[in-house]
Amino acid sequence: MIPAPFNSRRAAVAAAGLAATLALTACSAGGTADAPRDGGTLVYATGDAEPTCLDPHVGGNYPQALISTQYLEPLVGRDAEGTITPWLAESWQVSDDGLTWDFTLRDGLTFTDGTPVDAAAIKTNIEHLKDPDTASSTGYLAVAKVTDVEVVDATHARFHLAAPDSALLESLSQQWTAIESPAGIARGQEENCKAPIGTGPFAVDSWTPQESVHLVRNENYASPGPEAQHEGPAYLDAIEWRFIPDAATRQAALLSGEVQVIDNPQPDAIVAAENSTDTTHIDAPRPGSVNRIELNTGQAPFDDIRVREAFIRAADPDPGITALYQGTVTRSFSPLASTEPAAVSDASLFTTDTARAEQLLDDAGWTTRDADGVRTKNGARLSVRFPVSTNQSVAAEQSLFEQIQANAGAVGFDVQITPLDLSGWYAALGAKEYEAVSAPYTKVGPDVLRILYDSDGIVPAPSGYFANHAQLSDPELDALLDQASAASDEQQRTDLYAQAQHIILDSYAILPLYDQQNHFLVRGASGVTTLGTVATPTFIDARLNG
Repeated sequence: MIPAPFNSRRAAVAAAGLAATLALTACSAGGTADAPRDGGTLVYATGDAEPTCLDPHVGGNYPQALISTQYLEPLVGRDAEGTITPWLAESWQVSDDGLTWDFTLRDGLTFTDGTPVDAAAIKTNIEHLKDPDTASSTGYLAVAKVTDVEVVDATHARFHLAAPDSALLESLSQQWTAIESPAGIARGQEENCKAPIGTGPFAVDSWTPQESVHLVRNENYASPGPEAQHEGPAYLDAIEWRFIPDAATRQAALLSGEVQVIDNPQPDAIVAAENSTDTTHIDAPRPGSVNRIELNTGQAPFDDIRVREAFIRAADPDPGITALYQGTVTRSFSPLASTEPAAVSDASLFTTDTARAEQLLDDAGWTTRDADGVRTKNGARLSVRFPVSTNQSVAAEQSLFEQIQANAGAVGFDVQITPLDLSGWYAALGAKEYEAVSAPYTKVGPDVLRILYDSDGIVPAPSGYFANHAQLSDPELDALLDQASAASDEQQRTDLYAQAQHIILDSYAILPLYDQQNHFLVRGASGVTTLGTVATPTFIDARLNG
């Protein structure tokens, strides 16, 4: 067995200390003049969709990760520099062939129901993720190569894999694979969705649908992660997690003091916060993929690469990004986020060239136009259905899509933007009722490329969700992604992912826009920071001011 990198909890805290201290200092500088105090209820207002289930094993979307960070914790963490750190597991070892991983758990930990965090609990969690009846998607894909977990003893869980998985630790650091009480899972999905039981600094007390979730402090908290700056329970008594879809309403609630933290602020609110003395802006872009528009290569008209390139050459998103985002984002030309060291960028593929777009469409046979100016071919219009999730795209992004719609329309595309809530958006994707889509997907590390662009991703997970919305099916790309997933050498892995990214970019199946945005505004509180895993907020060190 080859020991994997190991840090003690103290070393992990030290490694993240600088980043967390800067966040704490910024929060203090951006708060009110009142000194922080212990106790009280912090109010958080989210603009993301209200989860239909508070258990991130079920489905597996970002709103679940946001809230579950407060009550569920993963086996391992990831610090601000991207280093995997201990969390519920204090150490791990991997076999020479990469097919066996041994995790040693921290001794003496319990869930908030008093049951032990032991190897049997880890086994139950992996089985829960892999069970089709759980209807998992993100977590299911993350542990797809794990065949079973062997309980060696109470603190020793042995993972057996069907094939080497170089991304296993990254996958196990995410909220969608966080560890829950087996007793909680045994209650059945309906009850567990209402209040999953974990080891986090808070526990679910109650949930009033379409209004809020009330979280209370875990008085026995004993498993601080890499961001924690103190031992023991959180300083806050409770968190009220409110669902406020409208950005202006969230901002007004923040400024009035009704809430202390909001997410998904509009760009003008971010700019105002940057120039404020009493509001702190936390910019925490998500890892993995970028925000992008994906073109459905599996059906007309984007099954023709010439039509895909024509759309991308006509889209011209840069002016809209500059005007709408007011300098709060940076244009991307990569499939991967700027936070990923393995990201490959090629701006030359995305230059605006309407003359080339017109010629490409002519070459592809879309040579005539109807009375509306839409190109036609054999009686069919050059139509592009573009469902947009209003829960996942802020107003600025929706306006950007409308500008892209107009720009593509100028060369003959009929782009049909349909705003939908999250459930309607999932339904449209599942029915393949789209030619273009902006589908955020968060995963730690470059292995997100395998989830999004391997042909296996065309097949739905048990939840019905499939991740390869571009419908790319390229044997060469599949082979590279498989090799990268199995590679233990970091440089080899990086080189393979680079080759894969070139194929993805050259396919004109995606239009990269910018990092997946994660902005938080804090007013009237300090000590709020974000995890180094999927950039969700943590309140273990948070205090109210005054």
